[in-house]
Amino acid sequence: MKKIFISGIGTDIGKTVVSAILTEALKADYWKPIQSGDLENSDTLKVKELVTNTCSVFHKEAYTFQNPLSPHAAAKLENCSIKLSKIKLPKTKNTLVIEGAGGVLVPLNKNKLIIDLISQLDASVIVVSRNYLGSINHTLLTIQELRRRKIKIIGVIFNGDHTPESEEYITKFTKIKTLLRIENETIIDKKTIEKYSKKINFKF
Repeated sequence: MKKIFISGIGTDIGKTVVSAILTEALKADYWKPIQSGDLENSDTLKVKELVTNTCSVFHKEAYTFQNPLSPHAAAKLENCSIKLSKIKLPKTKNTLVIEGAGGVLVPLNKNKLIIDLISQLDASVIVVSRNYLGSINHTLLTIQELRRRKIKIIGVIFNGDHTPESEEYITKFTKIKTLLRIENETIIDKKTIEKYSKKINFKF
């Protein structure tokens, strides 16, 4: 099973849109291990609504929490503690797109972070970056930490307004491949996802 972990450089970066594009392009399965908040319109439901192929399977979350907070804080409000040992890979022979929560250093409990989950799952990472003041720093720090932990990085996807200087700096400094550019789309629907899915041509 090929495992692709989608991690952003922060929140509201576009991980769910990227996950939908990759799930559609690769006819992959999709899995969001931890969902905090918006349970009636979860990321799993959003991706399922955006994907049109009939091969993808959408796997159940390991943990769901009512409050839209960092997983460790959302869990605490429900008198729960996230245990990595209870987060098991879904049973599938298909490529699996795994959507994270925020960035790689988001806490899951008192001792473990999202990056620890990535290591446990032995997944390769696609970093999603969006331009804002400080985004170069956040992107470089994300890539640096993944490399420090010896986690394979497939490449970076830039989402939102095109900023050539920032993107060029990130790719040249890190020597990481740009997999896709997603424009600042006003409407995200099935047609949008299909359009970008046709631009995916990377290999593991």
